[in-house]
Amino acid sequence: MVRVIMHGCNGAMGQVITAMARDMEDVEIAAGIDLRNDRENGYPVFSSLEECDVQADVIVDFASAKAVDGLLDYCEKTHMPVVLCTTGLSEEQLKRAEEVSASAAILRSANMSLGVNLLLKLVKEAARVLAEAGFDMEIVEKHHNQKMDAPSGTALALADSINEGMDQAYHYVYDRSEKREKRDPKEIGISSVRGGSIVGEHDVIFAGKDEVVTFSHTAYSKAIFAKGALEAARFLAGKKPGMYQMSDVIG
Repeated sequence: MVRVIMHGCNGAMGQVITAMARDMEDVEIAAGIDLRNDRENGYPVFSSLEECDVQADVIVDFASAKAVDGLLDYCEKTHMPVVLCTTGLSEEQLKRAEEVSASAAILRSANMSLGVNLLLKLVKEAARVLAEAGFDMEIVEKHHNQKMDAPSGTALALADSINEGMDQAYHYVYDRSEKREKRDPKEIGISSVRGGSIVGEHDVIFAGKDEVVTFSHTAYSKAIFAKGALEAARFLAGKKPGMYQMSDVIG
């Protein structure tokens, strides 16, 4: 049995993961961490990791970017593995995660979905063919009106995957309103839409002369991310210190 501390247990994703874990035979939410404690989750909830006295194998984090600093400090001190799902992290926080991975196993992914992680591979391969043939590349992402960060971590991961396949030859453009000039052939445009209850949509557009190739992924519920996070927790429990990715989970 893998015992999990749910960091951000009373947030939207924390509640989805809590519900899903109840139906899993080999994963158990042993405790939760959240500043708000107004729900009955079936496990003890603490306001901080330092207050938590429950034994566990791994932390699953779906809290907020501002809570990640303390989380990483805790994992460095205790060597506790963590599935780091929170998006919108700063460059300093990402660097800090790399440092902490010398002391604890850290699995970080901009998106926990199996489909998205397959898409990351596909767009890298497509770019090597289509970008070389002169296709322009654009990414359009859509999310609900409560999402704090823009562009989404997944959109940036898709751009990074493309750029990796192209030897980092491209730069990213998020806003064209202040310039009046033709599109730079070496740019990847990233556009964000926020509205309603859209769970998550990502389109990667390869636009060439007289033809367009589009890769699309649509999330219809948060359950796909919860499933991925719990699979990652099961994978990471007991692992040696280091940085891991969802590609390690799905093999």
